[in-house]
Amino acid sequence: MTSEEAVSRGPLTDLRVVELAGIGPSPHAAMILADLGADVVRVERPGPGVPVAPELAGARDLLLRHRRTAVADLKNAEDRSQFLSLADQADVLIEGMRPGVAERLGIGPATCHARNPALVYARITGWGQDGPLARRAGHDINYIGITGVLEAVGRSGERPVPPLNLVGDFGGGSMPAVVGILAALWERDRSGLGQVVDAAMVDGVTQLAQMVWSMRAAGAWRLERGANLLDGGAPFYDTYACADGRHVAVGALEPRFYQELLAGLELDPTVVPDRDHRANWPQLRKLFSRVFLTRTRDAWAARFASVDACVTPILDFAEAALHPQVGGRGSVTLADGAYQAAPAPRLSRTPSALRPGSQARRESLAEVALKWSAG
Repeated sequence: MTSEEAVSRGPLTDLRVVELAGIGPSPHAAMILADLGADVVRVERPGPGVPVAPELAGARDLLLRHRRTAVADLKNAEDRSQFLSLADQADVLIEGMRPGVAERLGIGPATCHARNPALVYARITGWGQDGPLARRAGHDINYIGITGVLEAVGRSGERPVPPLNLVGDFGGGSMPAVVGILAALWERDRSGLGQVVDAAMVDGVTQLAQMVWSMRAAGAWRLERGANLLDGGAPFYDTYACADGRHVAVGALEPRFYQELLAGLELDPTVVPDRDHRANWPQLRKLFSRVFLTRTRDAWAARFASVDACVTPILDFAEAALHPQVGGRGSVTLADGAYQAAPAPRLSRTPSALRPGSQARRESLAEVALKWSAG
């Protein structure tokens, strides 16, 4: 591989990753590593394959970009032997099965480390490898439900609202897994040894909520939903309907941004209720709601476009792809005939990029092992 090819592939060029096919955070973590240049092989069980979401069954899956796939029946001794031979040459293995399943299949960390002590073995689960719920089924909504996070999302007096599956699966699952993998690889440079990365969504979600725990410790967080500074309780950090039924987001937390908000709404700050007294928040919200209803979303977006009031339009996914910032920067980009997220973060010297024909290529375990052994 030339230096130019290495640069174009990203900083993880030549890192070898085996991904056991799963749903949710494990393919997302593998995608991030592949986007950064790692050589990722997704090992699927025989059959139609495992869609990362039920809605994607039979459809092209953009989460599986930048890697090849192989099929193996790990209950079959020959396939299992080929899988372990591949793991012998890998730097990282990612699995998202329930605790104990990999061990029963004969591919658990003890088996793999006996053969390849330098392997970083990443395990991504919802509940973790231990605890009373470790072997129970669950999904993102369950993991964020027991951590306090889901209870805090939604309007006062209404039901909690699932924040898609961004908080549990990806924010609390794949992202800590990637951090743990990179940390273990960094340590391996010193010790020469791999280790197990136990990435549990309940752990990751709890870590994401550290600022809320800090506020709670300081007595600055109310358990009532929609009653706090960042949960829609504050009228200057909330969403508002406009004349056309679309919405804007208002995040005027700092006093100087708040003054710009009042100016843009043509409200006299000397007669507007003091925002620092919570008792005035309902009155302020009614006032802001009434004013925002006088113009369309895009009219408000234009009015606030050149001032720091932290007021922006709320876009749907189709609009986001075409926004001058999101689409213009290339955060969402058209590749392989579909809009999709660009690799992130961006590195200056070894940048990663969406590569042409980035959808998963199918090969056999033997073919991959042969290529890896050939260097």
